[in-house]
Amino acid sequence: MYVVESKGGAIACMLLALFFLGTWPAVLTLLERRGRLPQHTYLDYTITNLLAAVIIAFTFGEIRNGTPQAPNFLEQLSQDNFPSVIFAMIGGIVLSLGNLATQYAWALVGLSVTEVVTSSITVVIGTTLNYFLDDKINKAEILFPGVGCFLIAVCLGSAVHASNAADNRAKLNSLPENNELVAVKGIAPSSSRAYASEGGPKDVENGSRMEEKAKAGTADFLLQLEKRRAIKVFGKGTMIGLVITFFAGFCFSLFSPAFNLATNDQWHTLKKGVPHLSVYTAFFYFSVSCFFVALVLNISFLYRPVMNLPKTTFKAYLNDWNGRWWALLAGLLCGFGNGLQFMGGQAAGYAAADAVQALPLVSTFWGVLIFGEYRKSSRRTYVLLVGMLSMFIVAVGVLMASSGHRK
Repeated sequence: MYVVESKGGAIACMLLALFFLGTWPAVLTLLERRGRLPQHTYLDYTITNLLAAVIIAFTFGEIRNGTPQAPNFLEQLSQDNFPSVIFAMIGGIVLSLGNLATQYAWALVGLSVTEVVTSSITVVIGTTLNYFLDDKINKAEILFPGVGCFLIAVCLGSAVHASNAADNRAKLNSLPENNELVAVKGIAPSSSRAYASEGGPKDVENGSRMEEKAKAGTADFLLQLEKRRAIKVFGKGTMIGLVITFFAGFCFSLFSPAFNLATNDQWHTLKKGVPHLSVYTAFFYFSVSCFFVALVLNISFLYRPVMNLPKTTFKAYLNDWNGRWWALLAGLLCGFGNGLQFMGGQAAGYAAADAVQALPLVSTFWGVLIFGEYRKSSRRTYVLLVGMLSMFIVAVGVLMASSGHRK
């Protein structure tokens, strides 16, 4: 079994995880904006998310010979470690619920703000729990100022969302009355079905086949986006998106402490002589529970959709290859990102590993570059956006500087 032991190796794992975990949400957002139903996308995503855990378990978890104190992955599957397995699976359940919620929050609140708020809540609650679970191996005088930066970012993220929503309303109000009526009441419900039957545009910003491409940030751009996207957002209150976002953040704040308990047994639930779960074994059970929760909920959402999405069937999902490879890629990115985060956390402390929650730095880059978020926004929105990102830059550096070393 391969174990990350150096502080440098742990930080390398965190940085790579930061890129992966900041990129996969952009991929799923891309598909939603192209009109692919989120139920279809998430079912594809969850398959490769589990596959990543299996690959990690059978590679890193089986490298070198195990010892009685640190057995390899396959050896641990038959050991009496049920209490730790339960903690790992609880972590997978709350992560699955959080990921499921965010796919709707990205549409309602936007990729950048959703990631900022959920990550900040994760750090404020989860990092504090991990600090005490890890027997305070991280430097508190460095760690908690970093947590404070994330808390400030929550407030700034909410302000960015409110300011950007006001900017978009002003753009739509500048349209002629007939177009404004469409903007307020939303696009016809049949639009997403028509999109699927027509095959959809070949590029996320190209609009429908009969429309010319509108410039990002304009009112016409917002209308074109609303026509082709799967989740219709016009006419929905901003509070709905924020409530979903805060719920997701709360779920995310619990999965890392649960995984910490699974691998380090701070509550002494294992029988005497039973070795702790390795990162790879815990991550396998974690991902299995995540997979089954996502499978059950998303299959139910096929037939009982939320957010006014059209009904679909499992057969329709199997036949929907529009964007499937992107969804499968997103699952791999998320799976390997989580695995790297846990590998780094086991070496340097899970509180320090929560530095990967600065992933909005990556998500905002993709949001601005690919989706045109905040184009032609007000100066107030730009000032708040810069302030929010500045807090994240400071926070990630401070959390990484607080890294300790597990004995």
